Amino acid sequence: MIRMYNTDIITNITEKTEEYKKGNWISMVSPSEEEIREVCMNLNIQEDFIKYALDFEEKARIDYEEDDETTLFLIDVPIIEKEKPSEEEEEGNNIYTTMPLGMIVVRDDYFITVSLKKNKIIEELESGLSKNRLKGISSYKKSRLLLHILYKNASYFLTLLKRINRETEIAENVLKNSMKNKELLKLLSLDKSLVYLTTSLKSNEIVMEKTLRGKVIKLYDEDEDILDDAIIENRQAIEMSRIYTEILNGTMDAYASIISNNLNVVMKFLTSITIVISIPTLIASFMGMNVPVPFQNNPNGFIIMTVISVIVALISLIWLRKKGMLD
Repeated sequence: MIRMYNTDIITNITEKTEEYKKGNWISMVSPSEEEIREVCMNLNIQEDFIKYALDFEEKARIDYEEDDETTLFLIDVPIIEKEKPSEEEEEGNNIYTTMPLGMIVVRDDYFITVSLKKNKIIEELESGLSKNRLKGISSYKKSRLLLHILYKNASYFLTLLKRINRETEIAENVLKNSMKNKELLKLLSLDKSLVYLTTSLKSNEIVMEKTLRGKVIKLYDEDEDILDDAIIENRQAIEMSRIYTEILNGTMDAYASIISNNLNVVMKFLTSITIVISIPTLIASFMGMNVPVPFQNNPNGFIIMTVISVIVALISLIWLRKKGMLD
């Protein structure tokens, strides 16, 4: 899918357009091969940079093509996916992961964004531009568009990290009352999500610092301030992710110890009960042997042996309780 936007220099109003003209922002979301060829033919660029952004395994980086005078900024943006539900669950847990987002500056003429799927960053930018709600942002200000995306992306990482923290607290509260596999699996999914987000945040930081330090694109004073803010937001997200990861790992280790301890308590209790129950069985086995036994000629022999069995079992029960085997 391709959408093109162009901001009128005089009125500063941004509108959708079907015409390829200088100053366009071209938004490509899961484009087909035909759409890729169409864009590359009209802009006179190669397909490589666009296809890089469509590879889910691509890492964040900056690349430059001298022949086409195009610069690729590849960053990771956060997305939310659903796990396949287990037999105990009606729906799967959320997995917070990332995917590549390509931003291509074509000479000084066009700005292209390329992504595999719809994502909140591009959707908000399209909505804000088309409704003219973004001050200082226009399709022909390519540097400002790039920096706006970097800043919003770092802010969205922070939002998702706070959401992960809330979901962790909810799962912990449920686990305090009862140990459920569903909640433990939830914590495992969140831990996996934090690994994805932390890795992507560190990669994005390298791209932003290289942009600030390397003068990859022309930056004005105000642009540098925006980029500085984006780097600060990204570093804050990295620190939050590190803290949440440590907390979550500590929580999971604690619950693993609790589960192991509870299992030991149950096994200790069952073993003690087995010992108590086995005493009457043992006495009854002795009395059932085909050899002379006490009380075999006594008409009240059964009652006497039953009382003896109960007394011995009670004594064993009291002894085991004093030893803490029934707690």
